Amino acid sequence: MRTSNQKSINNSVIYFFSVRSIAFQFLLISLGIIIPTISHILAFPVRMLLPMHWTVLLAGLVYGWRGGLLVGLLSPIVSYLISGYPKPSILPSMILELTTYGVITGLFSEFNKFNKFISLLISIIIGRIVFIISVLLTNSYQGEFLIYLREALLPGIFAGLLQVILLPFIANWWINKELNNFNKY
Repeated sequence: MRTSNQKSINNSVIYFFSVRSIAFQFLLISLGIIIPTISHILAFPVRMLLPMHWTVLLAGLVYGWRGGLLVGLLSPIVSYLISGYPKPSILPSMILELTTYGVITGLFSEFNKFNKFISLLISIIIGRIVFIISVLLTNSYQGEFLIYLREALLPGIFAGLLQVILLPFIANWWINKELNNFNKY
């Protein structure tokens, strides 16, 4: 049983249900909406930058599977309701992909199955597989499927590598900062 003093599970993630944690998760959802919207407005290559993926993966690393689920599920839905992106044809696949990222990354982080680098790499691969399967099942692509896959997946490889390299450091900094703030009081 968790006591009121416990802030994280094995110091690997921050406790999901504190007011401060929920506020930061909604901040991540907001960033997961604002950054892609700005990217679309400025005509940045979103398939190359994967702007929504960053916040979802970070949520899983910092807040465990519950935070990853919350941010992964709500970011694309609320973004669509506000901005119209992701496009309706790809929205179900994006919801499944991002939710998978958040949950898998969060489970691995929360239960210390792998280090954060490996957790991200596995989560990204599994999330992309879920995306591919859901695109196939919903028939939400145009043209030849293999050409669509190349155009949809290859541009994001560099962003995925950056996520694997940078997000563990950001997550560890965030967790340590939160634990230090908690220990002050």
